[in-house]
Amino acid sequence: MERITSAPGDGPTLESLPKEPLLTSEFDADPAGVYERLRSQYGPVAPVELMGVPVWLVLGYREVLEVLRNESVWRRDVRHWRARAQGLLPPDWPLLAGYEVRQTMFMDDEEHRLARQTHNSALHPFQDGHSPQGWELRTAVAQYTDELVGTLAAESGPFGVADMCAQYTRPLLLMVTTKLFGFPSDLGDELVMDLWLMLDGGPGAGPATGRALAAMTQVAALRRERPGDDLTSHMLLADPGLSDEQLGRELFMNAVYLNDITNTMVLNTLLEVLLGNTAVRRTLSTGQLEETLNRAVLINPPTANLPFRFAARDVRLGNFWVRAGDVAMPSAAAAHQDMLSTGSSHIADSVNSTRAHLGWGAGHHQCPGAARELGSMIVTTAVGRFFEHFDWAELAVPEHRLLWRSGPMVRGLRKLPVRYELAATSTARQPAPAARIRDGAEDAEARRATDSQTGGLLSALRRLMPGGR
Repeated sequence: MERITSAPGDGPTLESLPKEPLLTSEFDADPAGVYERLRSQYGPVAPVELMGVPVWLVLGYREVLEVLRNESVWRRDVRHWRARAQGLLPPDWPLLAGYEVRQTMFMDDEEHRLARQTHNSALHPFQDGHSPQGWELRTAVAQYTDELVGTLAAESGPFGVADMCAQYTRPLLLMVTTKLFGFPSDLGDELVMDLWLMLDGGPGAGPATGRALAAMTQVAALRRERPGDDLTSHMLLADPGLSDEQLGRELFMNAVYLNDITNTMVLNTLLEVLLGNTAVRRTLSTGQLEETLNRAVLINPPTANLPFRFAARDVRLGNFWVRAGDVAMPSAAAAHQDMLSTGSSHIADSVNSTRAHLGWGAGHHQCPGAARELGSMIVTTAVGRFFEHFDWAELAVPEHRLLWRSGPMVRGLRKLPVRYELAATSTARQPAPAARIRDGAEDAEARRATDSQTGGLLSALRRLMPGGR
């Protein structure tokens, strides 16, 4: 029998099929319910409308893996998108600005391989816990958690209610990013908000992307002029031919993942523990922090819907023919849901590893190994130190009242309000950093001597905390 290699001419196209908007109040409240309803109606691939643009939403675990791994068919370069090439996208479509950034994530083939090689080479010293850079970064992450808890104790007392997003995870990731990238300390919460705007596709996503790119390009120029022992400088060492603009684009996407996605991963892991998820708590209680992370990501991946792929040719996927140039959005959250509901539910309960999750992606474009190790280290340190510092913690609001970000990609909390009691050892530690900073120039100078990139940053980060704005 002759194999059919192109879509039948009279078959339905993505544009011709009825499509319901994906981003609705129903999706905000219960994305799992929306995925299940779409799956029951269409199968593992569903036509949806994303902010007015038709998209194939890939829901099945097997189909998501096919899209992620078969890179000869499913391309990452936005120039393969037929609607963009034909000028059919609204010029102010909120998500387009991020995809127009010419960066490793949106490259294919040899161009992508060489760019990843630069990333892996530059990241390796920081990922390796035995290297001076890796040891120093791990020490810094633990120190930052202590400082933030010290500030929390000084401002809110040894017990009370706090927003762990604003007062713990978000400033922690900004401090880590500032140190790792060699950022000047005046890059603060405005940058984080711009990254959020771009990923969530909210109003002003285009200008936000432009501001973040400009900031990163300035960092690249600064480190070219004054190299340091940071990721930006190591990328220049790995590829001296990078222009400031090219390096700025690479820093931009790395900052998105380190700041936003890793922050969300920490929050989602903390949430699963606080909700009393038995499997997650069991691994935490036995010190298997990496497994705690794996289980939490399987339940609630921070990048719920992964970046677009573009069909290089007509291809059958699920119950539909996808035309060359169509856009598909693989859903990690829906794929996990599909896997857990089709006879693989033992994965979530097993004491064995749950690395079947797609939190890091899959295929050639999955998160680089060095970046995965680095991200896991940050998340496990943040989660582990949280439960070292707190004798007791519980959600301060019912689960249904938690506020989630509304966007097509990231499933993350806006706030994580927690009622807590600090451990006695945490309240008895050295004076809170905020108090030490107010002691005068001598102490500020000492901080700059020990860490030139993050000196005084914690004081600026107080703007991120309630009442600080």
